[in-house]
Amino acid sequence: MSTSTSSTVVGNGTFRVGRRCGEGSFGVVYEGTNITNGQPVALKFEPRKSDSPQLRDEFRSYRMLSGMPGFPQVYYFGQEGLHNVLILDLLGPNLEDLFDLCSRKFSIKTVCMLAKQMITRVQAIHEKSLIYRDIKPDNFLIGLPNTKLANVVHMVDFGMAKAYRDPRTRVHIPYREKKSLSGTARYMSINTHLGREQSRRDDLESLGHVLVYFLRGSLPWQGLKAQTNKQKYEKIGQKKQDTQILDLCEGFPQEVAFYLSYARRLGFEETPDYDYMRELFTKMLVDQKIEEDGVFDWMLLNAGKGYDVSLYSPPLLRQAHLQACSLTPIEPASAAMQQTQNGRRSHQVQHSVSSTASQYDRRPAPGDLRVRTESPTVGVRGSPHYHPYNRSGQNLNTSGQFKGSSNIAILDQSMQGTLRTGLATPVVGEYDPRQSVGAAPGKSVPRTMPNGAITNAHQDDTHGRRGGRRFLCC
Repeated sequence: MSTSTSSTVVGNGTFRVGRRCGEGSFGVVYEGTNITNGQPVALKFEPRKSDSPQLRDEFRSYRMLSGMPGFPQVYYFGQEGLHNVLILDLLGPNLEDLFDLCSRKFSIKTVCMLAKQMITRVQAIHEKSLIYRDIKPDNFLIGLPNTKLANVVHMVDFGMAKAYRDPRTRVHIPYREKKSLSGTARYMSINTHLGREQSRRDDLESLGHVLVYFLRGSLPWQGLKAQTNKQKYEKIGQKKQDTQILDLCEGFPQEVAFYLSYARRLGFEETPDYDYMRELFTKMLVDQKIEEDGVFDWMLLNAGKGYDVSLYSPPLLRQAHLQACSLTPIEPASAAMQQTQNGRRSHQVQHSVSSTASQYDRRPAPGDLRVRTESPTVGVRGSPHYHPYNRSGQNLNTSGQFKGSSNIAILDQSMQGTLRTGLATPVVGEYDPRQSVGAAPGKSVPRTMPNGAITNAHQDDTHGRRGGRRFLCC
């Protein structure tokens, strides 16, 4: 144990630095404590001379969302020696961790309850004139265990967020093409693969991919092989376009397909109907006669005692947890941060994780491809990381209709075309390229309401784990 770390105080003498949790492209993450009240916090350190600083922008995003449910509170941002430091709430495990603990399948009940919270978080971001651009299970966390926020889904890591409109005038950014990729390849929208400017619709389509992933356990475009990252992105994007929504959602309630179809048909500037999307998952619970009681799958682990790292992790993870619990001095962290300056990421797998690393900082390894837009080169994003705490339904048939009784009317011809092809607009004759996935800017999109009415509403990616769990930081 290092006394230099345990005695280090930052943030105007208010926060004591605890154990080091991990490191990433921006710097190093520590757990810590608010000296005045004993509250646990996360501390992110970033070199002041970094060529691509992100903590200040992340601080601004959190400040915009301050006080809103489901976002960590920021307590301090400032300079400490040669580093910038951001101090915010410490949270619990992320959904990828919990998904793994639940044998890589979530029940319809858990997916529906998660979906409603996740849609609400995305809506809150959009209402602040931001798009998130990296929707993935790793960036959604529950609160610390045994607290009132234990089952509140939080969103973190705003390093890729971007304004989609002027907050004052509400003027939307223009539609553009030939954009660099931005996001995580497994979940990004088809439009993003095609190089189209992202907007609100892309966040929601990515969320749809996450929800299907939770239900299925994997996605059809996982595990594709290619010689280069660029070829892999292209393969993943093509597979998404070729996969029919009917096939993707087969075996699950029709509302899952309705959600994804609706998201893919949204116009570039169109305001999504968030209430409609939440209503789909409420109806799914009602139709399945499932009570929305707030009991998630991970709460039923360990004979109802919940998740526990000592019971649900292999020896290697327990060893990593013990290593992570040892306090290390801040000085060595500086060297680690120097290694990750200029956007470079170390490819060494770091066997050191904690709730903070899980929520704010992940190291890369061969796994999910994550790329930043406006970047001259494509970066590699780490595969899912792990936290130390650590179907039924109506089927879709091949004719484009749904088996079983339903209060939702059968989709109209255009919607059925969407479900069959996976594209937002059937390709017939000449068409605006913006409509191949998603309606053109300013167009309203027909959608099927739960009452049956049709209305207009203004890398890898490898499934499973090689060699057991990886211990990574964001």
